[in-house]
Amino acid sequence: MEKKTVFTFLYILLFPALILVLSGDLLWIAGWVFCIWFIVLCFSTILSLYRKNPALLEERYKKPGTGNQEGWDRYVVYGLITGFTLWIVIMPLDAKRFGWSPAFPVWLNLLGGAGLVGSFILFFRSFADNSFLSPLVRIQNDRKQQVISTGVYRFVRHPMYLGAILMMIGAPLLLSSSFGVLVGLVLMVLLMARIIGEEKMLAKELEGYREYTQNVHYRLIPFIW
Repeated sequence: MEKKTVFTFLYILLFPALILVLSGDLLWIAGWVFCIWFIVLCFSTILSLYRKNPALLEERYKKPGTGNQEGWDRYVVYGLITGFTLWIVIMPLDAKRFGWSPAFPVWLNLLGGAGLVGSFILFFRSFADNSFLSPLVRIQNDRKQQVISTGVYRFVRHPMYLGAILMMIGAPLLLSSSFGVLVGLVLMVLLMARIIGEEKMLAKELEGYREYTQNVHYRLIPFIW
């Protein structure tokens, strides 16, 4: 697993490098802020899992189509990967190199930064609280999966997805990219559709999940949905 982890670190660095190169301005302050945030989030999460929960880290390395992943989810995963790549590419082109979007008001940039802070907390706590946080929609019988109802899972049923949405919207707000916000909204809809399919599977196949949904009423956004 050590080789996989080293490769993952190198792979993660490609995204910040791509953002800065595509921006055409290596001194882009907002771009550096997001890139540093992204690297710290990814590296700290992986290192934490490597030390404290290697079984979950190994689960995170599973590829689409492996295990007993739901057939429909394979296409969702490919859609998320494609959308994320487009999101990474479009933001620096939009906000910096070509300037398709006008600069956002400072309060929107700050709101985006606040969203990234919330995203960091939700991502990190989701991995710490849930040892079954697979990248694939599947029942992990091989890992004796159980319902997780503690930590951030006391507030919403899918806190990691909420963290992802805060990132997808927060980053383009910070960087002043209207097209980035648009792609982020599309990814949000895709995640919401995934939640519906995932919950149908969990309610049917994972013992105790129906009872969990009766105690924690909101899937994604407290008091809304």
